[in-house]
Amino acid sequence: MASGLVRIALECEKKSSPTSTEKKKKKQGVKLLEEGVWRSYCNGKKCGYALRRECGEAEWKVLQAVAPITMGAGVLPVEKEEGGGEGELMYMRARFERVVGSKDSEAFYMMNPEDGSGGPELSLYLLRA
Repeated sequence: MASGLVRIALECEKKSSPTSTEKKKKKQGVKLLEEGVWRSYCNGKKCGYALRRECGEAEWKVLQAVAPITMGAGVLPVEKEEGGGEGELMYMRARFERVVGSKDSEAFYMMNPEDGSGGPELSLYLLRA
């Protein structure tokens, strides 16, 4: 992010059209934020896959540690479970503006009130194609 704008796009597969029987059983499809598997792109280049995960005990500890922080970036010390020792976890906490385009597209723009440019440094796009 120090070098400029970062645009991350997460793209998932659109399910084929259900039959009329399936439509009756399931009135609504999966919400965009509840999709499980995503292709990921960073500034237009494919960079792998992303998976939706539920918060485990370790994730809740991190969320509790950054709860009092309203904005900023930093490093948290963390204990490594396997093999002992300690490590570091980088975090970034910011305000994001959510824009819903349709049921198949949403965008999140990081808002930085201190930045004079007015544009977001980080943009996240969720697309179902």
